[in-house]
Amino acid sequence: MAALRYAGLDDTDSEDELPPGWEERTTKDGWVYYANHTEEKTQWEHPKTGKRKRVAGDLPYGWEQETDGNGQVFFVDHINKRTTYLDPRLAFTVDDNPTKPTTRQRYDGNTTAMEILQGRDFTGKVVIVTGANSGIGFETAKSFALHGAHVILACRNMARASEAVSRILEEWHKAKVEAMTLDLALLRSVQHFAEAFKAKNVPLHVLVCNAAAFALPWSLTKDGLETTFQVNHLGHFYLAQLLQDVLCRSAPARVVVVSSESHRFTDINDSSGKLDFGRLSPSKNEYWAMLAYNRSKLCNILFSNELHRRLSPRGVTSNAVHPGNMMYSSLHRNWWVYTLLFTLARPFTKSMVSEWLLAPWASSMCL
Repeated sequence: MAALRYAGLDDTDSEDELPPGWEERTTKDGWVYYANHTEEKTQWEHPKTGKRKRVAGDLPYGWEQETDGNGQVFFVDHINKRTTYLDPRLAFTVDDNPTKPTTRQRYDGNTTAMEILQGRDFTGKVVIVTGANSGIGFETAKSFALHGAHVILACRNMARASEAVSRILEEWHKAKVEAMTLDLALLRSVQHFAEAFKAKNVPLHVLVCNAAAFALPWSLTKDGLETTFQVNHLGHFYLAQLLQDVLCRSAPARVVVVSSESHRFTDINDSSGKLDFGRLSPSKNEYWAMLAYNRSKLCNILFSNELHRRLSPRGVTSNAVHPGNMMYSSLHRNWWVYTLLFTLARPFTKSMVSEWLLAPWASSMCL
């Protein structure tokens, strides 16, 4: 430590943080080197750790690598219309000769979906995201689209869905995005959506079951089922069943079911331990909005687990994910009390761009 202190290398909290006067750069072929501006010299090894590194993956979508008149590499961000000498992949370097796996968590609550998909090329992949006109559904759809995927925004409100498509195209005019009508509260609409998608004769690599209703007053759908149960679970269950043949033909493929930690605070069995169908679609006298939501999220978990058991041998995996505590979104809009509670909690929640949804599975996705 004395030697480090004398050299001025102990004044940073992280071992990867560079000392004052040092700069991290990359070569044209992706190797990282370090420039010491004080002594006007460069070296391959990190001045504190002694490790050699290289950048991982391809450049993010919209970026290009150029070389200036002095032979130095610089980078052009066509989306944000800026130029920098800092390689955008430097946040995702890997050791040249890794010795052991790191225990440091790669993603946390502040990680964005764009960071999670960093360096991944989804060109040629087809993704469906339900409820993608706002909130985490929109951020997920946008992130996939900006990384080359053909993304279908499956939404009930086509005006809002078309606006969401336009917002994505404003960020990247080459994005392949489109909107299709899907009303999960109407099983006939789910069937029509599946038929319209199959008519395109394209594969399906990712199905994100994201749309949900929260704190709805009691009502029945035209199919005669309680609305929260049908929108949050049964509609997605039916959609996955109708598209499972396409998913299997497109393998490797994946289904992501957005659930919630609130699934722990309910039960769908009766006192004898048998499934109580009356709890899934209760009458008005037995209805409580929060309990209905919790039960629908429990159904999401059970469905995702069983879907994975059945389809994983055919190359289709299924994951259920939890967004984090009190994710601030538009789910609360149905009752002013929930709106007030969510507003008070907002400073302590993740933002929409701090996207949790892709983290558990995209980083290891074999697509």
